[in-house]
Amino acid sequence: MTIFTPGDRDRLLTSLIERARGDDRITGAAVTGSGALHGTDRWSDVDFALGIAGGRDEVMADWTEHLYREHGVVHHMDVPYRAAIYRVFLLPDTLQVDIAFVPAAEFGATAPTFRLLFGTATEQPPPPRPDARDQIDMGWLYALHVRSSIERGRGWQAEHMLGGLRNAVLTLMCLRHGVPASQGRGLHLLPEDATKSALAALVGSLEDEELRRAFRAGVHLLLQEAAHVDPELAATLKEPLEAMLG
Repeated sequence: MTIFTPGDRDRLLTSLIERARGDDRITGAAVTGSGALHGTDRWSDVDFALGIAGGRDEVMADWTEHLYREHGVVHHMDVPYRAAIYRVFLLPDTLQVDIAFVPAAEFGATAPTFRLLFGTATEQPPPPRPDARDQIDMGWLYALHVRSSIERGRGWQAEHMLGGLRNAVLTLMCLRHGVPASQGRGLHLLPEDATKSALAALVGSLEDEELRRAFRAGVHLLLQEAAHVDPELAATLKEPLEAMLG
């Protein structure tokens, strides 16, 4: 199988831009994602957004048929966000093409990663950041399920729940250090000492002793991060969380 090149990606994006300019149902087009900031690398996908006047479903169906016919798309999926539908296409060369079909009234930047190519954009509210208290609450909830999974001898479930606990902790770290906190996008920007401490919450096997070791590390990290957000809450959670560790 041939894997896409940056040139393949650029040529496809150029063809989509040209098609959008010729479609009178489209009120504006923008490059989004890393491409908006000219930050693409070898593995970047295509992120493209269209403002739609009138029937979005008709435009979406038309563009989908075009991508299958002209660009050999093998599959697609939809991710709704606010009033937009992000249709995510997979090409046989493994290139991912994300096209946001957005009603014209809501077509605009929700983050710095939006570069208008033509047409009109309207000011949009930014997406909310993850709430630190919510992450703490999810952390202790995952911890309860790690404990019960270990005690029931369900190693895979315990590892799954540990992943949820660990991700809550890492999200709290991102929030504390002011880096992007959604979908792991800012993890590479965290200080090395922060991410190094989280390594202890990874498991190397499903053996009982190893699961319990990673669980202890995850709980201690959760309490440390909670203390940065709300020391009183961290103190309240300390006794029951540590009691889970046996």
